Amino acid sequence: MKDIHPKVEEALDTLGLNRLARRRLLTGAGLVSASAAAAALLSACTSDSGGNRPAASGGTAAAAAGSGDFPSTPKWKFVFVCHVTTNPFFTPTQYGAQDACALLGTEFQWTGSKDSIVAEMVNATNTAISAKADGLGVAVVDKAAFKEPVNRALDAGIPVVSYNADGARDDKGTSRLAYIGQGLYESGYALGQRALQQVDSGDVVGFIATPGALNIQPRIDGAAQAIKDSGKSITFESVGTNADITKGLSIIDAYAQGHPDLAGMLAVDAGSTQSIGQVVKKYNMRSKGLKVAGGFDLVPESLAAIKNGDLDYTIDQQPYLQGFLPVLYLYLYKLSGGLLFPSETNTGLLFVTKDTVGPYQTTKTRFEGSDTAQKLVERSGAIAHAS
Repeated sequence: MKDIHPKVEEALDTLGLNRLARRRLLTGAGLVSASAAAAALLSACTSDSGGNRPAASGGTAAAAAGSGDFPSTPKWKFVFVCHVTTNPFFTPTQYGAQDACALLGTEFQWTGSKDSIVAEMVNATNTAISAKADGLGVAVVDKAAFKEPVNRALDAGIPVVSYNADGARDDKGTSRLAYIGQGLYESGYALGQRALQQVDSGDVVGFIATPGALNIQPRIDGAAQAIKDSGKSITFESVGTNADITKGLSIIDAYAQGHPDLAGMLAVDAGSTQSIGQVVKKYNMRSKGLKVAGGFDLVPESLAAIKNGDLDYTIDQQPYLQGFLPVLYLYLYKLSGGLLFPSETNTGLLFVTKDTVGPYQTTKTRFEGSDTAQKLVERSGAIAHAS
């Protein structure tokens, strides 16, 4: 066999081939030149990440030989059913699904309802089942409506996981294989506990965009219970706003005008959190006795309000992982014939405060939905931890 270029030797070493396979690759297919062998190896070992495409659907197939060291598989299609398909909160979720698909040689579809209409979500779920999707991720925002569709999917051999929402705390409502998302009641309880660090008495309001929706109702229940459990002289009131941020803002604005002596303003959804920050600034409520203002998610307006002191904190729930992990779990379930069962996964609870908000504002990434580009985010220094 002719001498092999060192770069080709290096590439061959990464493949872990035995001597016979190594020889066949270089001679059996006529790849006797270093340039031809290098081109073939490069073609076999790389794939387009699709990093700059919109994340509405898709993902690219991995190399024909399979993804990484996994065996060759069909190009499985996984369907995500969302309650607010165009909400910017789910931009990083779609990026996470897209990136996992590009890594594993699968594809995904993003569907459901734009306005949290459960009937539309159920229809989308049934359509995916009829189309013989290879796996489903469903935001279970209603504990009753998805029971029958999920059972149908499982009976048809289609694995189902829930993400972002998982029915009621005392009634999951479906037989999904696993939930990937934040512990919703627990995060609401933590929201209330955090407020108690700054409030000992007075009136505290909790705003919720869609009362009863099981992606956020458990949060406000948790916040209310934390305040009740404290035994402090605090009156807590839950107020519905609106899934439409503009309408919700007007409701929060009017409430603030009618309750000028509030001690605290909390929210359990991104839109209401953003609006609290705007209203606190508009009426200079810090100077009027407002002790705490906080909520959920990382929209730019909320981050700016934290920086300016109009919000004290917001809670990050890792939406990117709520797209990436369902694809990974469904893929492994299919690959292993069901032996690798999807894992219950809490995607976390992280308070973002004025001391920590800086990187969220200055770093633009797919992980937070603020950029389309694939990039390595460098960091340095110690990692914060309990002593």
